[in-house]
Amino acid sequence: SVLFLIVLRLCVCALGCGVPSIPPQVSGLKIVNGQNAVSGSWPWQVSLQVTPFPPFHSIHCFFLLATYSKCIPSRHQVILSEHDRQSNAEPIQVKRISRAITHPYYNSQNFNNVTPLKLSSPVQVTYRVCPVCLAYSSTPFPPGTCCVTTGWGKTGTTSSPRILQQVALPLLSSAQCKQYWGQNTITEAMICAGASGGDSGSPLVCQSSGVWFQLGIVTPVVYSRVTYLCGWIDQTIASN
Repeated sequence: SVLFLIVLRLCVCALGCGVPSIPPQVSGLKIVNGQNAVSGSWPWQVSLQVTPFPPFHSIHCFFLLATYSKCIPSRHQVILSEHDRQSNAEPIQVKRISRAITHPYYNSQNFNNVTPLKLSSPVQVTYRVCPVCLAYSSTPFPPGTCCVTTGWGKTGTTSSPRILQQVALPLLSSAQCKQYWGQNTITEAMICAGASGGDSGSPLVCQSSGVWFQLGIVTPVVYSRVTYLCGWIDQTIASN
């Protein structure tokens, strides 16, 4: 999700950012547990994989960044348009990483910021590969808004699901978040939704007027707040 946040924002999609050609099915945005996503319905979702012999699905970018201080381009690849991780028939795109751009105030102790990844070659935008819109501070998403996070993380029945999963969950207020996690734990760069945990490294997206906006990126505890980081993200895109 961190990768898509930067790379695909430079591309133009036929329907515009945040409008999938294949609409997601999330039960009218009712709060649900993990369920199979419709193939191609989250076109900004990518899989960060460690290579080689053979490639395997990375735990999540944030954990790798926190452990090693940086993603290692030679050891990681990005898979776009993947849905079923055991299928050989999907029209996937495989991209290498040319650069990991660490935020100047990155803190491995609290996951306070993000590290965009730059691809070594352009992405082909298709009906299954399209950018999500970024949520700025002016985009209204009040507490209680039901949003969705997606990924291939551990579920109640498997440690590595074959099919892309989706979960709908509500946004929490800053006061609710701090009451649960502690006043000194939650910063302005964080946002809470639903319960603790989540599919780390995955996008938290919310819908407004038929358009999906990325509001957060899952960390091991809460979500990195995209609106707080948009200024630096825009600067990074412009200079890279």
